[in-house]
Amino acid sequence: MSGPHTAWTERTVVRDGVRLVARDHGGAGRPVLFLHGLAGYGGEWDATVAGMCGRYRVVTLDQRGHGASERRPPGGDMSRSAYVADVIEVITALGLDDVALVGQSLGGNTAMLVAAARPDLVRALVMVEAGARGMVTREVDRIGAWLDSWPVPFGSLDAAAEFFGGGPAGAGWAAGLERRAGGWWPRFDAGLMVRSLAGLVRPSFWSEWRRVACPALVVLGESGIIPLDEQREMTSARPGTAMVTVPGAGHDVHLDAPEALRAVLTGFLERHL
Repeated sequence: MSGPHTAWTERTVVRDGVRLVARDHGGAGRPVLFLHGLAGYGGEWDATVAGMCGRYRVVTLDQRGHGASERRPPGGDMSRSAYVADVIEVITALGLDDVALVGQSLGGNTAMLVAAARPDLVRALVMVEAGARGMVTREVDRIGAWLDSWPVPFGSLDAAAEFFGGGPAGAGWAAGLERRAGGWWPRFDAGLMVRSLAGLVRPSFWSEWRRVACPALVVLGESGIIPLDEQREMTSARPGTAMVTVPGAGHDVHLDAPEALRAVLTGFLERHL
């Protein structure tokens, strides 16, 4: 199979009855596993990973409840622990030991928790627009209201891209939709997306952040969502953490500026893989 930027082979891993689907872009180098954010899918990394397979084995995962993976996991389990266990299973099943984990937003939190729990598996960590603070209920409610506001089905991908704000990020969000009866629909259940955020409603993840033993990079968008005081606290809580801001990018750095993000990633990975 192929996307607009790179060829890939579909890999399926099943954990506790949950089907997890990954895009294996190949490559003979050390493994790099990419984790998307809430309501995303693995294909949104295509433009970022283009050209990386000459140096690394690149895999992008559709996490539970998202994309081509299990739409409605048994019992509706969208807990942080389930996401973490899924990633550990994928790493093991696909032979990605000593992996570099790259995660954006919710995927960045998952990547951090995996690195903290299994330092034997993770060689390097990259968190894109993800921090170590938790969320409060009103933030979850706001995101839930936004998901409910989607005028589905969209009549066209162009209409969807416009709804999502246009530009590369809008097109990237639209590309994650699927065509079904009546138009273009999200490949997730909005209620389960809100449930995914429930595990983030806590004061912080500072203890997990401090347990990360591998080299770590935090990538921020110039107009992203991680406050300056949280950025400072992340570097002070874990000295040696690298932090880079991508000009002109928002929260979806990988969609707004994939080439710039790729350059940042490869520079970091060359030093630590």
